[in-house]
Amino acid sequence: MTVIRQVEGAGEVSSLRPLLFTVYLPATAYGIGMGAAAPVMALTALSLGASPAVAGLTVALVGLGQVLGDIPAGQVVSRLGERLSIALASSAGVLGVLACLLAPSVPVLCMGLVVVGLSNAVWGLARMSYLSEVIPFERRARAMALFGGAMRLGSFLGPFLGAAAIIGFGTRGGFVVQLIAIAVAGYLMTRLPDPQTANSGIDKVAPLSLLSIGRAHRTLLFTLGGGSLLMGAARSARDAILPLWADHLGASAATAALVYGIGAGLDVLCAYPAGHLMDRFGRRFIAVPSLAILAIGYLIVPLADSIAILTVAAIVMGIGNGIGNGVIMTIGADVAPAATRAEFLAAWRLTHDCGFFIGPLLVSGLAALAPLAVAVVTLGGVSALGAVAMGRYIPVYIPWPGRNQCSQSENSRS
Repeated sequence: MTVIRQVEGAGEVSSLRPLLFTVYLPATAYGIGMGAAAPVMALTALSLGASPAVAGLTVALVGLGQVLGDIPAGQVVSRLGERLSIALASSAGVLGVLACLLAPSVPVLCMGLVVVGLSNAVWGLARMSYLSEVIPFERRARAMALFGGAMRLGSFLGPFLGAAAIIGFGTRGGFVVQLIAIAVAGYLMTRLPDPQTANSGIDKVAPLSLLSIGRAHRTLLFTLGGGSLLMGAARSARDAILPLWADHLGASAATAALVYGIGAGLDVLCAYPAGHLMDRFGRRFIAVPSLAILAIGYLIVPLADSIAILTVAAIVMGIGNGIGNGVIMTIGADVAPAATRAEFLAAWRLTHDCGFFIGPLLVSGLAALAPLAVAVVTLGGVSALGAVAMGRYIPVYIPWPGRNQCSQSENSRS
């Protein structure tokens, strides 16, 4: 089996501090926008006359747009470069949010949400590609975890700012915050310097289609990528399971939000230490426990006959999700071929984004056919299966200790 390994060289970022204003602060701003908009998507649809079922489906449209956006994102970033791609994606995101903010009907709102998802795909790939290029292997997990943590911190703060905006602007106030956040994040990230690393000397090939990348790396994407998909489903389903079980217990919306917020707080606190552990002990050391702890959290939920026990489940899930922060981005950067980095990372992101889209739909479908507890236990099984897949295939493609692999030639990558 060919080992796929990133090799870095001169011109890399020797410290993460210079990336504060061009990577991490924009990530926080972008996360604030996403967090502020999340609670008002369904509410806006309801105010436009949608049924509760349709309003619930509107939330999934951002994920659908992100999955669709992953398809061309690799070629966009490969052809235009990171900075121009971010400018383009930010402009599209602003237009999408404006459509949501001014939507006179549900179809226009839905169109705007899909456009926001498309923007997320290109924006996310460009920043991931940039970090993969400029961060040396021995600091990569910390850089990726800090980036993911900045996004999660923003998502944690966003609903509070969105609530303040709702007081001033009405239900759609969350979109006002998102509009400003995307514009600010896009402006800051377009100030990124062009990456100048040793990889710039590698012969580039014409941008490849997602289908071509899928064929060339089908074994990796079906095995390790399968673990990525399962992790995406396990992560996103938590957002549906916790509020639904709180409602099942008869809790108010405010109480449900508080339970979720406690878990989200643990998520943020665990984010950065996860990167240190990955850089020291390897990617499997974090990926497997992350999914195993998520599985335990899901299995606690059906036992929750009170808000106190549900809060324990939320804390366990928050820790599990938090310690896995940055692991998907880090693994993608580790295995990405330098010559087709952006195109490969688009295919890699697609595995996780598909899982992220499927997770809530799986909960919805199972809950419609069986008791909610069946959906919860099923997601526990999904999480456990993901842990098995990551434990089995990470060593195949990323042997550890990873530092011993840094000297391998780029020619060893397929």
